[in-house]
Amino acid sequence: MQIAKDTVVSLHYEMYDADNNLLDKTEEPISYLHGGYDGIFPVVEEALQGKDVGDSVDVTMQPDDAFGEPDEELVRIEPLDVFPADVEVGMMFEADDPETGDVLVFRVVDIAEGKAVVDANHPLAGQKVRFVAKVSEVRAASADEIAHGHAHGEHGHHH
Repeated sequence: MQIAKDTVVSLHYEMYDADNNLLDKTEEPISYLHGGYDGIFPVVEEALQGKDVGDSVDVTMQPDDAFGEPDEELVRIEPLDVFPADVEVGMMFEADDPETGDVLVFRVVDIAEGKAVVDANHPLAGQKVRFVAKVSEVRAASADEIAHGHAHGEHGHHH
């Protein structure tokens, strides 16, 4: 079965940075609902259209197609006394965005002079990313999956 709108696609992938360093890879296949449901990068979904089990895609994405450009408003400098005493670079903290009410995850990127620099941008924001994937399964989506806008089952979303 070829990949088309309203099929559930399972794939193994590897993701690399611009220097070809491995950033992420699947141990088990991931599944997503194909057809514009935001289950995967749109440019990767486009490359997978019409593919079949065993086919591969190799897509290099510019920042706008991957994790976006860094947003300066998501970088903040906070006094150290608002953090736990053992705060260190790399730690993650959740905070509510006062404007949207969304929960943002901030990563501590620097500590100096009694202050911490925190960044809620995706760690790969602003970077070119290469996505290499091999299709392991394609099946028709169920009516429930289409209604919910995502894959269910073993490698998809669970309720």
